[in-house]
Amino acid sequence: MKKNSMLKTKKRILWLSGILLVCFAFFVVRISIIQFVDGEWLSKEAIEQQTRDRMINAKRGTIYDRNGKQLAVSADVETVSISPITVRSDGDPVTCAEKLSEILGLEKESIMEKIQMNTSYVLIKRKVEKEQADAIRAAELTGVYLDADTKRYYPYNNIASHIIGFTGADNQGLLGIEQVYDNVLKGQYGRIVTARNADGTEMPYKYDRYYTPEDGSDITLTIDVSIQHFLEKHLEQALTDLQLGNGAAGIIMDVKTGEILAMATKPDFNLNEPFEITDISVKRSIDAMTDAEEKSKATNAFLNKLWRNKAVIDNYEPGSTFKIITSAMALEENVVSLQDGFTCTGSYKVANETIGCWKHAGHGTLDLTGALMNSCNPAFMQIGARIGQTTFYNYYKGFGFTEKTGIELYGETHGQFYPEGSFNEVELATASFGQGPTVTPLQMITAISAVANDGKLLKPHLIKNITDSSGTVIQSFDTTEVRQVVSAQTSQIMRGLMEAVVSEGTGNKAQLEGFRIGGKTGTSEKLPRGSQKYVASFAGIAPANDPQVAILLLLDEPPVGNHMGGTIASPLAAKILDDVLRYLDIEPELPGDQMSEGDAQVPAVSGMELSEARQVISQNGLRCVVEGNGNVVTAQVPNPGVVIARNGTVIVYTGDARPSNSVEVPNVVGKSFEEAKSILETAKFQFHAVGIENTTQNAIAQSQSVAAGEFATIGSEITVQFSYQNQTQPE
Repeated sequence: MKKNSMLKTKKRILWLSGILLVCFAFFVVRISIIQFVDGEWLSKEAIEQQTRDRMINAKRGTIYDRNGKQLAVSADVETVSISPITVRSDGDPVTCAEKLSEILGLEKESIMEKIQMNTSYVLIKRKVEKEQADAIRAAELTGVYLDADTKRYYPYNNIASHIIGFTGADNQGLLGIEQVYDNVLKGQYGRIVTARNADGTEMPYKYDRYYTPEDGSDITLTIDVSIQHFLEKHLEQALTDLQLGNGAAGIIMDVKTGEILAMATKPDFNLNEPFEITDISVKRSIDAMTDAEEKSKATNAFLNKLWRNKAVIDNYEPGSTFKIITSAMALEENVVSLQDGFTCTGSYKVANETIGCWKHAGHGTLDLTGALMNSCNPAFMQIGARIGQTTFYNYYKGFGFTEKTGIELYGETHGQFYPEGSFNEVELATASFGQGPTVTPLQMITAISAVANDGKLLKPHLIKNITDSSGTVIQSFDTTEVRQVVSAQTSQIMRGLMEAVVSEGTGNKAQLEGFRIGGKTGTSEKLPRGSQKYVASFAGIAPANDPQVAILLLLDEPPVGNHMGGTIASPLAAKILDDVLRYLDIEPELPGDQMSEGDAQVPAVSGMELSEARQVISQNGLRCVVEGNGNVVTAQVPNPGVVIARNGTVIVYTGDARPSNSVEVPNVVGKSFEEAKSILETAKFQFHAVGIENTTQNAIAQSQSVAAGEFATIGSEITVQFSYQNQTQPE
């Protein structure tokens, strides 16, 4: 009996030991899982339960132009957030929602929904200005927090929009330099960590830990905001006056350093409102869409096209501007001399193809200078044949057309050449005058600069340096020579040839009084051939004898009949270079009194007796119109020193008469030369005609510098662009 009892006792002990062993093993396994498997997650959960962590945005670095002008700057704003648990336990949810709704302009119901969330942090609104933030502080709302933040501002709105780019809601860069150098500009986030009680409410401020954000670095661009303004102003005017169907692009580069002084694409956008659709017709079309997905796709497609940087991304056939490159190749290889003759009969046969010249009657026999001046395709086909396919391609590659330049922007492309083995005799002939292969505007101006800059191909760049918040330079971007493409001797000859094109050839409308300008015009037909869509362009250097700047202009899809580079791109280049060269204090080399025969300088007559003023104005080849009944001139329009067309009008004011601020500009588009001149002069404007060759017969006004219906100051100059009906024009 006793033995059975002991046996039972032992069994119970064994069972109990087994149970205890299993429990112990379970707890060991469970603790191991908690410690080694779930430890990190549980630790985070504990921290989340015991603390509230708020991120503080760093102040984004400033972007400057080369002269220290702010192009992108961060201003102090604040972020509004709430702790729903704290609002419900210690505050007044209804009052909180009402006040925040009133101050921030948000829906009260939306704020109430956030207050009911079972969490310790909910964002209410970012980028809150100081006035609103101060109003929230004054309301003393429990569980509502204001944290330092920054908001990006662009003082010049649209200027250099495709270069600078913009930021998103979280201050991240989304386009341009803002995107490419986001890590440099954005700095390091700061934090506020607040301890919480078991019920989720916050403990006193002494339990807060503040981690100071680190400001981003500053970037100084090579862009000069004044030169950028000149380029954009004239491109914008051309976009309207010339009715360009697919926009325009322009680049101005420092020939000696590769620095981009200005780069523009039109149309552009306001960096402060980058998602706004300003094109009224497009906006109406999108607003009329009822399908949300369709509307979203249309909006994104329009914005992506608007944000596209034509100067860096778009490929185009360079047309006759490429004849500069072909000439440099031929001279460098000694396959042509300045004395060689090339015969043009109006066309040239290559293999089984007959390819025409723009001058159907032919140019006769031309030397190299004459071939470039007259933009003769047959002459350049003969020059291309002398160069040969292999050598031509090697130089094409050497000038950088088969590779990206490496500019500091995303999305850059490079030109397209014929596939290996497909570059035959006919392709060589057309490529020699710029048809077939494609390039980007950035590649083209880089190659033109190499031709002008003693043959050195330089890497184009947009950034001068990066500095930290104390102003210490972290990184400098110096001139980078990629390779020597042609010799200094070839470069010197080419500068002279390019100057001849402007002074006597197809680029004559790019002439600028007092300055030696070199360049070449281009007109290329877009694919598919026969589409009647063209690109008009001008590539130039100034001053031609000692180039400081290179310029490339691209006018995409001008109306047929007014689409030639020599007619519309050359005069535009002259206007831009006039502003740029004077701004850069580059002294005119040619005598200042060498005005064209059709120009006259307005004399100063204010303060003179009326009779004397009439005589002085007449002696300067100008007409006088008198306003008022006095005997002494009290004011005049235009101002003294302004150069206007000879026989132009000077309005003098006497007595109580004063110049009117502005009058409505009449419409002269579609008018003949004589009609347009009469209409504008009757309206008391100065009339300036461009596009006129040797005769005004059959000349029809295509556009005017100030649109009809707009207002302009009396006596100001209105430039009218003419083209000829039924007449072939040079490139």
